[in-house]
Amino acid sequence: MDLITLDFETYYSKEFSLSKMTTEEYVRDPRFEVIGLGVKRNNEETEWASGTHEQIKEYLQSFDWSDTMLLCHNTMFDGAILNWVYDIRPRVYADTMCIARAIHGVETSASLRAVSEKYNIGAKGTEVIQALGKRREDFTESELARYGDYCVNDVELTYKLFTIMANGFPRQELKLIDLTLRMFIQPTLELDLGLLEQHLTETRDRKDALLESAGVSKEDLMSNQKFAEVLEGLGVKPPTKVSPTTGKETFAFAKTDEAFKALADHENDDVQSLVAARLGTKSTLEETRTQRFIDIAKRGTLPVPVRYYAAHTGRWGGDDKINLQNLPSRGPNGKKLKRSIISPEGYTLIDADSAQIEARVLAWLAEQDDLVSAFTNGEDVYVKMASRIYGCSEEEVTKDQRFVGKTTILGAGYGMGAVKFQAQLKNFGFEMDLDEARRVINIYRDANWKINQLWRDAQNMVKNLSRGDAVQFGRQGILDVVPAESAVRLPSGLLLRYDDLRFDQTDKGMEFHYKTRRGRTRIYGGKVIENVCQAIARCIIGEQMLKIAKKYRVVLTVHDSIVACVRDEEVQEAQAFVEECMRWRPDWADGLPINCESGTGKSYGDCE
Repeated sequence: MDLITLDFETYYSKEFSLSKMTTEEYVRDPRFEVIGLGVKRNNEETEWASGTHEQIKEYLQSFDWSDTMLLCHNTMFDGAILNWVYDIRPRVYADTMCIARAIHGVETSASLRAVSEKYNIGAKGTEVIQALGKRREDFTESELARYGDYCVNDVELTYKLFTIMANGFPRQELKLIDLTLRMFIQPTLELDLGLLEQHLTETRDRKDALLESAGVSKEDLMSNQKFAEVLEGLGVKPPTKVSPTTGKETFAFAKTDEAFKALADHENDDVQSLVAARLGTKSTLEETRTQRFIDIAKRGTLPVPVRYYAAHTGRWGGDDKINLQNLPSRGPNGKKLKRSIISPEGYTLIDADSAQIEARVLAWLAEQDDLVSAFTNGEDVYVKMASRIYGCSEEEVTKDQRFVGKTTILGAGYGMGAVKFQAQLKNFGFEMDLDEARRVINIYRDANWKINQLWRDAQNMVKNLSRGDAVQFGRQGILDVVPAESAVRLPSGLLLRYDDLRFDQTDKGMEFHYKTRRGRTRIYGGKVIENVCQAIARCIIGEQMLKIAKKYRVVLTVHDSIVACVRDEEVQEAQAFVEECMRWRPDWADGLPINCESGTGKSYGDCE
């Protein structure tokens, strides 16, 4: 198989650029134009090609793409151009940006400039700045030649990075990069334009109704200062907080601020209406995302922008300004966006979710054998927990009690204390006093003492890692502490990094912090275990995704779920196969009780 390293140079201006537009919007725009491209086949000399659309297409078609791996730095962009503009699809996609994120973590820049400097292989040029606002015909011969040299240099840097970083990089991760890129570059899913337009109208009408009911203008609600004045006019002191960005006191008007959310239950109905209107007006994500979906639907199919290795734990994330990882799914209109994502004619979607995978991984990693056995035997672990909490038989556990048991199992596994547990229950609409919350947390910890021990072992690991020493923790042979990298090696072979790990002596004892883009972040035993469990779950989901992809098209992954698109006549057979794959566990995960739930539907929102 040939390796072709490629880089497109395209027209951009102050108004028309990737800094102002999504990749999908930019490449599909009528203003889009390729100025030229650099192409390197295997280790041959890089070529610069420029010409009309037809000339470039003819040049590209001279390569045998059916037996080629395409390599770029940000292949989501270049691969989309290759397919959407030139109708060319290589056999495999690779991406040095994706590899850099996986190797060096998400807390450092993965730009071509930054990674090239890191490996000291050369400098990225700046000639692209002089191309601002220039169509191909606007370049002089010498300007185009200099632009070509700039592009050739980028291709050479990308190729050099690949030869360095791909050496020893896990093969299954290369396959996952390819699979992830295909979701965007070779889109399958469609959008229901009529449903989206109806949803946008309803969303705006609902917002207008909230404004009318509150009796204030939209401008008053959108301005923090004016909104605070309206609250004061109703005799309410505006809640405040210390901004994590500036360190100064600011209004606590975010929908996640507890003091602000509490005003939704204020005794004054006007205050309640005002808060509801503020949330409905200020929280424009639903409206803007619906409009973005509408715009995409008018341009074509839905390229699924899922970012490979987006999170510290290696999980996938949203991209291109339509984060499919957090589409709403509750409330009367909660599933409208999900329902707007539909399969093409003649196909059905299968959405399979790995059931309770983090809780299962936690019990298995801690060797909490009674909990592992309960999962293995298909017992209702939430009912079992509720039975302990309320001192009743499992048959007597009520729906509300089971809910508390579920919240305890899913929430208390990483060292959550009583105050946070109480707040979490309140967020779900369940009131519990603090003494009762303490009692529940203690019952969980007493029942799962090996999980407690795992937190302590992880805390000890952090302490020693900060000193450059390795202390292993968790089930033997699963995790490997690597002091030289200040990291934990995962079963995938990749690292969970805690760069520049240090400790400070405080009034509360020794505290540990590591370096992130947002500044230094505190890390402790319970948080390490949360990171590790999420990372292990991601390793498993990744391998399961590859197994499914051998037979059916994987079109989306969201958290611990995988969505496949199959022919209508194959639905039953395909669903059984997908579930079989989702219950499969890698050899290194011996004894880990994995299960799944799946549903089918013509739309993503109807896969239940």
